Amino acid sequence: MFPTLRIYLPIVMLTAFAGLPVSPQGVHVPPPGSHHAPMLFNTCLITGDVKRLVDFYEPVLNLKAKWSGKDYAEFPTGVGVLAIFSTEAQESYIPNASESANNKGMVLEFRVDDVDREYRRLNGLVKTWVKPPSTQPWGTRSIYFRDPDGNLVDFYTPPKVP
Repeated sequence: MFPTLRIYLPIVMLTAFAGLPVSPQGVHVPPPGSHHAPMLFNTCLITGDVKRLVDFYEPVLNLKAKWSGKDYAEFPTGVGVLAIFSTEAQESYIPNASESANNKGMVLEFRVDDVDREYRRLNGLVKTWVKPPSTQPWGTRSIYFRDPDGNLVDFYTPPKVP
């Protein structure tokens, strides 16, 4: 099963129980014309080297990137899209709005079937490990690592329900 990007927004938690329609990707979608809070679907990493990040994430996510020109690629992960966009293109659209490879306040979290298996699989791909497989106080089992731009990535498995 492909990793799924976990999104931290209260609305995602609320819509799971609100009886909203579900898209083919399993995302709860409000009906047209309804007034619900915004829903996060995409996360975009700004980088000085799109190809390098795509070359990293393709084997990590077991997905081929969908390219749109040389400055943009994305990975549809089932729940949301992880997009990668060039610093130069971002600068031309919104000058001085972002700084690539300078993330210290966000974690990209992907749900996987088996963290320990993923750790073994990724051992040759990941250069910077932050935390080996471990069970967190809240019950998830996680591995933490950094991508080539230094973004913190968490692969996690939720606790098993007895």
